[in-house]
This record gives sequence, structure tokens and C-alpha cells, in this order.
Amino acid sequence: MNLGWLRASAWLLAYMVLALLPVLVAIGGEAPAFRTRLQEVAAMLGFLGLGMLAAQSVISGRQRWFARGFAQDDLLRFHRRAGEFAWALVLAHPLTMFAADPALLAYLDPRDQLLRALSLWAVLAATTLLLVTSLWRLRFGLDYERWRLLHGVLALFVVSLGLGHALMVDHYTAPLWKKATLLMLVGASLWLIVESRLVRPKRARRRPWTVVGVTAERDAATTLRLRPDGHAGMAFVPGQFAWLTLGETPWTLQQHPFSMTSAAGDTELAFTIKAAGDFTCSLKHLETGTRAWLEGPYGVFTWHPGFAPRGAIFVAGGVGITPFLSMLRTARQRGAHEPVWLFYASSDWDSVIARDELEALARELPLTLVHVLESPPDDWDGESGHLDADLLARHLPDDIEGLMAWVCGPPPMADAVEPVLLDRGIPARNLYVERFDMV
Repeated sequence: MNLGWLRASAWLLAYMVLALLPVLVAIGGEAPAFRTRLQEVAAMLGFLGLGMLAAQSVISGRQRWFARGFAQDDLLRFHRRAGEFAWALVLAHPLTMFAADPALLAYLDPRDQLLRALSLWAVLAATTLLLVTSLWRLRFGLDYERWRLLHGVLALFVVSLGLGHALMVDHYTAPLWKKATLLMLVGASLWLIVESRLVRPKRARRRPWTVVGVTAERDAATTLRLRPDGHAGMAFVPGQFAWLTLGETPWTLQQHPFSMTSAAGDTELAFTIKAAGDFTCSLKHLETGTRAWLEGPYGVFTWHPGFAPRGAIFVAGGVGITPFLSMLRTARQRGAHEPVWLFYASSDWDSVIARDELEALARELPLTLVHVLESPPDDWDGESGHLDADLLARHLPDDIEGLMAWVCGPPPMADAVEPVLLDRGIPARNLYVERFDMV
């Protein structure tokens, strides 16, 4: 994240207000009869948990009006941590209430008001399932498409049931205005989930694309070229990504985010995608003429000629080269003159995606290209091993304080490079980092 402290603070403040809205509604107006202090704490934990769960749809990364300025990986990590804390609050709410009044344990007894007991057990189970399947999806053997469906259904279920619980237990929500306000606030969150899953595909149907090229690349990657059908295409800034759906209809569980690799001025869009799962492994067999649908562009991991006049540092790991391909192709298209240093870490020489084109770009642009191979061939005379401070120092100028830097790759590489660049004098506001996990 490269936001300045003022913008980051304003964003966090806006998020806190959203999460606290149910609490503010509950304590607004005339105060209800006071119970024990522990019971009141338990009630506020419940309202805060509901607020944080409702706010999850806002910080999912699909709402550009709220995600402005944040990198996608920052948003997803914040979304995950917030979800963990919301789950803790949902669990703490009944536990604290039972500790304050053990007689309330009868609410969990299905022999006494079966529907009430089942709903309480269901919301606790669903919230736990929502959390654990998000944290350990692969351990549960869930592919991305089924997990995405499960995640959406559970989110709707948990927030809806939590809202119903808050409205029916009307110690704080007895006034009609409170019920109406809470219903509108949480209902807006539920609408955002429905809008992203159902309404956006409907809009996408008016802007279809066709696959016009399928090209095998190194490192088990495939490049898809898409042509717009009956519309002008998609304007984007180099480094952005879009959600891609393939097939005759956009209403499908199969929707994945990929960076554009074409130049920003091209009418056709290109995506270079590494095989890392069922969907991505099938792309090499895709037939031209296949219908495609796009939602985007998204992302703030962007650079274009003129954005960093003194020069830019690009650091890529594996398929993290894809946003930089779009940046460099755009630079060639627009005749860029600012210097660029590209450090590209790969497992071996045969895994270097777009290897020949990168060499050509290094001849056509003021581009210093540095390959770093983990397992180099015997006749290799370039850099090997891993990116570290000494390696970067051998190729970068002594004074890089006025430069800007972009890092895209797996978390271990990004975690190693980011502090090095900061120590060398690049301000945090000039450093853009995107981490990805291919699994």
C-alpha cells in the first residue's frame, strides 16, 4: 500500500463508521432499561459483529467507489483479517451473554422453541464455516468456483440471520425507526452482494468479447487475445486487471481476475495466464471463437509513460511479469524516454515468460533488463539465486530516492524486496506492491 497517511486514515475512519453504524443505531434515541453491565457489553459485541460482517461486502475489492487507492492484495488481506475479527465478535456475543445470565443457555436447547435454537446454532455454524473455508480452502478440497458460490451463500445467510436476530430481540431495536434504519443499512450490504453476482453479469451481456487467439507460452502459461463484439472495448491503465468469464453466458461461477498484458491503446485485449488450477490448466485447449465476458478494469498497480519522469524500478517474480508486460508494451507504443530497470526472478531460463520480447524491448526502450534465475543453466553468466540488497545495488544507480518502484510476485519475494527498496531511500508513497499466491 502506498497511500499517504492522510488518505489511509480517512479510509480507515470511513470503514470504522460503516462497521459501527449498527451500534450507533442501537444506542441512539431513548436508552432502554439497563441490564447488567456484562449483558450490555454482550449486546454491543453483537451489534459490532453484525456491522463488521455487513461491511465485508464493501471491502471485498469489487466496490471501486470504496476501494479507491488500495492495492487488491491489501484489500483482500484487510478483508480476511476483518472477517476473522467479525467471527470472534459473533462468537463472543452469545458467550458473554451466557456468562452474564446462564439461564439464557436455554435458548440453545432445541426442545424449547426449536426454531430459535436452530437459528442460533445455524448462524454460529455458518459463520465458522465461512471463516474456515476462506482461510483453508485448499485443505477442504474446494475449487475456486465452488468456494465462491459457498462464500456468497454463507455471507447472505449469516448477515440476514444476524439482522433478523437484531430486529426480533428488540431490547435496543424496539422503536420502528431503529428497525427501519437497521434494515436499510444491512439491506444495502446484502444488495451489494446480489449486485456483484447477478446485476453486473446482466450489464456484461451488453458488451460481449470473442477469443481470437490462444498462444502457448513458457512456464505453462497461455496468452488469450480477446476482441470486442459490437462495442469499443475497454479503456484501462497499464497494470490493471479484469474479471474474466468464458462461455455463452456471464452468469456462471467461473470468474477469475487476470492482469491485461496488451498495450493500453490496443483494441484487442491480451491476458497471459499461468496454469495453476482446473480453470487455468484448461485454457490451452480453448478454441478461438469462444464467447468471453469482462468486468473491469480494476486495480491501482499502474504505471504509464510520464508517470515517473526520473525513472521506474520494476521487480517481477514468475507470472508477476504480466502487469509489467502491459506497461512496457505501452511504453514502446508511446515512445517512452524515461529509464526503467526490470528485475525478473524466474525458477529457470525455460520459465521466463515473453523472454524474446523482453530482450527486444530492452533494445527498443531505455530498459535495463536483469534476469535472476533460481536454477541457472551451466553456461549462465547472469544473476542467480534470489533477489536481495546486494543484487539490486549492482544494477541500480546509487541515488534512487526520486525513483518510483513496482513489485509484483509471490509473498516471499515481495516481502524480501520491499524493505530493501525502502532502506535504499524510496519513499513508501512511491512504492507499489502486489502479492499473489498462485495456489
